[in-house]
Amino acid sequence: MNVGDRVKFQFAGKEKEGVVVRIFPKKVYLKADFPRHSGRIVVRPIATLEGKGAASAKKKKKEKRAKEKKKKIQRPVEKKGEELKE
Repeated sequence: MNVGDRVKFQFAGKEKEGVVVRIFPKKVYLKADFPRHSGRIVVRPIATLEGKGAASAKKKKKEKRAKEKKKKIQRPVEKKGEELKE
């Protein structure tokens, strides 16, 4: 990837095309034309553009919560006037 290359990237669930303006070790600045904002600069991690993108932090949190819910011990609920039976 070099300055001036055309690259496709994800934006709002759709695929857009932009021109590389700047390159840094982990991020790329892309210039893209949008219907109401021509020449907009968009910053994307290089890993996501090359297809090596890791799962987002939000997805990781959801998976972690789901695992924790499975691990929780459910205790029997006491009803008024009744004793716990074991």
